This record gives sequence, C-alpha cells and structure tokens, in this order.
Amino acid sequence: MNKTSFSSLEETAAFKRAAAARAATLVAPGMAVGLGHGSTAVAAVPFLGERARRGELDGTVFVPAAHFMAVALRREGLPVASLDDAPELALAIDGADEIDPDGNCVKGGGGALLYEKIVGQAARRLVIVADAGKLAPRLCTRHALPVEITPFALASELRFLAALGGNPGLRLRPDGDPMRTERGNVIADCAFAPLADPAELAAALDARAGVAGHGLFVGLASRIILAGPDGVREIVPPGKG
Repeated sequence: MNKTSFSSLEETAAFKRAAAARAATLVAPGMAVGLGHGSTAVAAVPFLGERARRGELDGTVFVPAAHFMAVALRREGLPVASLDDAPELALAIDGADEIDPDGNCVKGGGGALLYEKIVGQAARRLVIVADAGKLAPRLCTRHALPVEITPFALASELRFLAALGGNPGLRLRPDGDPMRTERGNVIADCAFAPLADPAELAAALDARAGVAGHGLFVGLASRIILAGPDGVREIVPPGKG
C-alpha cells in the first residue's frame, strides 16, 4: 500500500469516528437503542461506553443487529437486549455503503442487511452515520446492491435479478463456498445501473417470496450524519423534518 492510500484510509477512519461520536450524543438515559453492523456504527460503541462509565446512560439498553455488534457492546460493558425485550426502539444508529440526496441508502456490505432493516424499522428514529465519501448522486452508482436469498429459491431468484438488469454475483467465502447470513441465507451482490427510482426496485424485490431481504433502505433514515474534510454535518431527508 502506498503512502497516499494509507493516508486516505486513515482519514476515512477518522471521519467515521467523528460521525460516530456525534451520533453517540443522541443517546439518552433510559432509551432502547438499536445498532446495526456497519463499521461507522461499530465506531460509536467506544463513545457510548465512555458515556456509560460517566453515568450518563443509566437505564439505556442496546439491541444489536449482529453478533459482532453484541460482542463489541459487551466489551464496553454496555447492556445488550433483544427485540423481544425491547420491541420498540427510541433510536437506531447504523452505517451505509451508499447514500443518495434523498437519504435513501444501500446497505449490506457486511452481510447483516435483513437484521439491520428489522432493527431500523423497529426504531422511531433511524440515524445513518457515514463518511462523506458515501454520498452518491444515485444509489448503485459505485456500490452493488446486496440481495439476501433463501437457498431453496436461489436459481429462480438469480434469474429474476438478472432479468431486472442486476447482473447478480453470489457472495463467496475465502474457501469458495457461498457466504451464509445468520439466518442461513445467501447473498447475491447485484450490479444494477444507477437507480432512477429506488422505491420501484425495492417494491419489486419485496414482492418475491424467495428474497429474504435486500439492501435498499428507502425512506427509513430520519437523519444522516456525515463527516468529511469540512467537518461533521447533519442532513434531514425530505419529509423527515
């Protein structure tokens, strides 16, 4: 890795920490808070741990969307709950792989897209945290769309995704076997052209029984926290003010 690329990675990590730190200030005592699997959401955990140790988060519980996040929370001594314990969340914090000007997102690069969406929909407010490089004029401009498929339906759903223009590719483990989600499903990463209408594609995917979930988060985010060279800024998507 050359010096420039290393510096760029360091800067991106710093931007993620800055966005995560801002999001951590939104958590209040007594809240039930969901946390996704995104790297920027994970970056919020140490800041939440610091606040808890200062006595600022009494009664707050955290509902993780993935085992990895649960481990990170417990490492900081933060209480972990499930949606059975807290079916309505005051707030959820998650990252994104791509964000359009309307606050719609592509998620699922880490493979937890289904549980992340469940947690996001259970929250009264979903806050997306990211570095400014995740902004795009349209979704799928730079990032493939993950689609989670029930294995029984794999062949038919891959044909369906190809017919939609998604050019699906099965996500593989290092050993060449399909990567499995926590539900035992598989993921197809779909190289769609930049989306003019994310809601239309989301509806088409939602209508397929074999599609267990997909990474289009349309109209879910209440606030976007972005960090970049110009500092941290907050965006309220249209209709969420």
